[in-house]
Amino acid sequence: MTPWGNDSSLDVAGPQAGHIASVWWLFLGVSVVVYVAVMVALLLGLSRGERASNLRRRTFVVGGAVGVTVLVLLGLLAKSVLAGKALTAMTGKAEVVVHVIGRQWWWELQYQADPPSQMVTTANELHIPVGKPVLLQLDSRDVIHSFWVPALHGKRDLIPGHPSTTYIQADRPGIYRGQCAEFCGDQHARMGMLVIAEAPDDFYRWLSHARAPAPEPADDLARRGREVFLRGPCVMCHAVSGTIAAASNGPDLTHVAGRLTLGAGTLANKRGHLAGWILDSQAIKPGNHMPPVPLAAGDLQALLTYLESQK
Repeated sequence: MTPWGNDSSLDVAGPQAGHIASVWWLFLGVSVVVYVAVMVALLLGLSRGERASNLRRRTFVVGGAVGVTVLVLLGLLAKSVLAGKALTAMTGKAEVVVHVIGRQWWWELQYQADPPSQMVTTANELHIPVGKPVLLQLDSRDVIHSFWVPALHGKRDLIPGHPSTTYIQADRPGIYRGQCAEFCGDQHARMGMLVIAEAPDDFYRWLSHARAPAPEPADDLARRGREVFLRGPCVMCHAVSGTIAAASNGPDLTHVAGRLTLGAGTLANKRGHLAGWILDSQAIKPGNHMPPVPLAAGDLQALLTYLESQK
């Protein structure tokens, strides 16, 4: 388990992951039995030394082993096919629909709504209600990515120009670590995601709060920080609801202080880490698309205060 959640495909927390784990355990069990049987046969053969054995008996033993092997392989194939069908059996109308967009190297999450003005856009943290299937609309804006939350589901590729869908469900509350599972460039290993499964009432409270505009600065320092944000390079890439910032090149920073991590799971969301990321994210995650932002000490502290107020 990572510091920010369960990332084990064997500690299952959802129906799809359960089907995948059942295949894994069956394959493991069969492999152990076959290995033991082969070792026993080998030891028996060695213990007999050079003594000749009956040709008919040898033919029977070899033929029987081939037959058993074929039956075992057919059984494993049948289990795999049934598990594959079970993974796609979750259909129907979902209460929550999220457009998941893979980018180098972070995840954009758009909670669909009717009317569209109620849509919520966030980054790298997918909140879902426990016990309810969530429809994910998968897409990529650049290269091939792969959506994978081991404790909840298997891998699903995001191919540019070829949108796809899948369902995900958590059966118990918790934080589950996800990861891009398709090599997508220099920082592929740091393209993480957290799935936060909450009781339905808690989820809908989170969703209602996420729809609210960013809170107004509470003091002069935070107000100065907002001016630094709106008049500097930040506004060219990021959005904050309720302000003139509406760019979409980088993650939406509305309520950014409520997130657990920075840089798609690269750092814990702490003031010092946030300062380092703003000043020179290239030193932390080389090759990402955010350039260094040199700021005077006073402006940096004001900007940090403003961003920390966005909960």
